[in-house]
Amino acid sequence: MLIEGLYTILDLEENSPEIKAKVKIHGSHEVFKGHFPGNPIMPGVCMIQMIKEITEQVTGKELFLAVATNVKFMAKINPEENEIIDLVLTLSEENDQIKVKNITSYDQTVALKLSTTFKIVA
Repeated sequence: MLIEGLYTILDLEENSPEIKAKVKIHGSHEVFKGHFPGNPIMPGVCMIQMIKEITEQVTGKELFLAVATNVKFMAKINPEENEIIDLVLTLSEENDQIKVKNITSYDQTVALKLSTTFKIVA
C-alpha cells in the first residue's frame, strides 16, 4: 500500500469480471490535514491509487498506470461524513494490460467514474 493507513478493505467480492470492494477511509490520516484543513476531501490521486492497489490485489500482478480516460469526479468524498465507500471494478485483460472500469459511490451518490488501462509490469 503506497499510502499506508489511508484505508482498509472491509469486504472484497470477486465475481469475474466484476469486483466489488467496500472500503473504510480513515479520516484521521495525515493526507486530510492538507486536503483540506477543516474540510477533508479524499484526493483524486488517492482514489486512483486505491483502484490500482485493489486491482493488483485481485489479479496478483504489479501494475503501472498507462492511461486514464473518462475520469469524472462527480461528488466529494468527505471521510467525516462518508467513511465507507463502495467500488465496483470491471476488469478485462488483454496481452500485457488490464483495463478497468470503475464506479465509486457512497450511499446512493456516485463520486467517481473512471476508465483506465494498467500495464502489467510483473
